[in-house]
Amino acid sequence: MIQVGLRRLSGRTVQAILILAVIGLTAMTAQAQDQGQVPGQSQGSTSDAEFWRTIRQGENFTSSLPDQQAGVLIQSEGQNWRAIRNGPLSTYGVWGLIGIVALLALFFAIRGRVRIESGRSGHLVKRFGFIERFTHWMTAVSFIVLALTGLNLLYGRYFLPDVIGSSAFGTLTLWGKYAHNYLSFAFMLGIVLMFVLWVAHNLPNRYDLIWLAKGGGMFTKHTHPPSKKFNAGQKLIFWLVVLGGASVSFSGLMLLFPFELAAFGKTFELINGIFGTELPVGLTALEEMQLAQVWHAIMGLILTIVIIAHIYIGTIGMEGAFDAMASGRVDENWAKEHHSIWAEELRRRGALDTGDD
Repeated sequence: MIQVGLRRLSGRTVQAILILAVIGLTAMTAQAQDQGQVPGQSQGSTSDAEFWRTIRQGENFTSSLPDQQAGVLIQSEGQNWRAIRNGPLSTYGVWGLIGIVALLALFFAIRGRVRIESGRSGHLVKRFGFIERFTHWMTAVSFIVLALTGLNLLYGRYFLPDVIGSSAFGTLTLWGKYAHNYLSFAFMLGIVLMFVLWVAHNLPNRYDLIWLAKGGGMFTKHTHPPSKKFNAGQKLIFWLVVLGGASVSFSGLMLLFPFELAAFGKTFELINGIFGTELPVGLTALEEMQLAQVWHAIMGLILTIVIIAHIYIGTIGMEGAFDAMASGRVDENWAKEHHSIWAEELRRRGALDTGDD
């Protein structure tokens, strides 16, 4: 009877029955998925706050790939890195650069140029030989290029495309990157040579405290604290450049050869052992790279601020100072006023007059 009845049904009736069956099945499935529950007790389409918070915090899930980092769906430290780089790092860096320029301009307006008070004597004293001057200028020129190209990477995109155009900015940045990478080796060599040549003259001595107490004679006239070949201010610059240069160089090598060097995890472990802190030690290779980039930028900005002050003193800030690295010889009166102990040592050796390198 059923078979006979089915034969009597028209084609349209059969289609209608099939459509109703599909609609019914769909309704049953939707009901089963209500409130995120699907067959098999799987996580449904509903957003689970705890689940996504775990992913956002960088939870490492199981992965069949050899690289277990493939199990990290969101590398949250990358967003932290971006927030730091584009936030406080960039902001404080700008304020530091503007601040040192403003401070030096104010100092120059109040104090003026530090003159040779007794005037130039016309007698010259050999202060630096060729190797010393070569080391200084190689380090100085390479650092200036590194500083300018580094500042371009940090700030250039905010204003340079509007000034020179996007195409020119892209070309400038590309060549700046090449210059930054390759001239870094000249800077690193210069740091090593500076340390070898001048470390013996930059060790602390009893005259440094006197120099610091009198502010180096920079703030008042007719005040010339005693000093040997390098005064306390120059020693501070020396150690900041050597130690800061070594630090920025190592972090730069980490960036030049990515994932080959790791330093922050071991450094944090050492700091934790000494001070009882809880800095993270189990850092991934990617986290090491992110920390290296941030540290490289911080040290680069600090060194740039220090060198701006050094350039000021060595040029317009003090009369006769530039001669030391230009010709290698300084006026005898300049030597007596700013480095009296060193000048007296030269006098006893009969070496006050100029001589060949």
